Amino acid sequence: MATAGRPGPRDRHAVRLGPMQVPKASDVLAEDLRERILRGEFREGTVLPPERELVVQTQMSRTTVREALRILEVQGLVRIKTGRSGGAYVQVPGEESVASSVSLMIRGRQIRLAALLETREAVEPACARLAAKYRTDTDIAALEKANDAISVESGSLADFLQANVDWHVAVATASHNELLTGFMTALSRAIYAGTDNQGFIDTEVRRLTVRAHRGITEAIRTQDADGAVRRMSRHVHAYAEAVLKVDERTAIEVPED
Repeated sequence: MATAGRPGPRDRHAVRLGPMQVPKASDVLAEDLRERILRGEFREGTVLPPERELVVQTQMSRTTVREALRILEVQGLVRIKTGRSGGAYVQVPGEESVASSVSLMIRGRQIRLAALLETREAVEPACARLAAKYRTDTDIAALEKANDAISVESGSLADFLQANVDWHVAVATASHNELLTGFMTALSRAIYAGTDNQGFIDTEVRRLTVRAHRGITEAIRTQDADGAVRRMSRHVHAYAEAVLKVDERTAIEVPED
């Protein structure tokens, strides 16, 4: 029982409570519009009601409406165009939205290169298995295009690295799993951006990369899921070991496929 002048347990708890956090009107409107978009009420490619109409419908200020639309634009749910045919065009988040979010996390958290390589070893063989199962002729053509670009011996290091990223992303794309594709896009970009490529990529590494990629591509082409997993696992593990050795400033040894 509380004594006079001293708060009891409930009173003390009440004293610690701060003011209630009331959400901003723009956040409330953005949340409502976001839910309507995700439910399919506003279809992809259609235009949200004009600002002036939203002002009338919601009884909110034009500034609040504009801020809400800006929130949706940052979240990748609308694309705002200006001019006579302007407006807030609805777009559904895709692989690039996933890639952007993962990239921000990798950079913001400064994820270690070793952790990125470990993640790829865990995820990419699964991509290869699904690619072998679901690949189309278009997917095979994309893989072969990247293989051809990687095979150019006189190509610059930048061209080789871009073709390498393109190939790994093409494997994920062939899985026809949008989450994996977005995730692997961000992961591949981050790994190659964080690798000491000048000290690692030489003629022998290029040769072995070409050989490994062509072997995996062939397994995907023939829908040999087990072979695709086995070859991809060997490839990404060998690459990870070699990169980390360079990162530790020790000798490079990339095993044959």
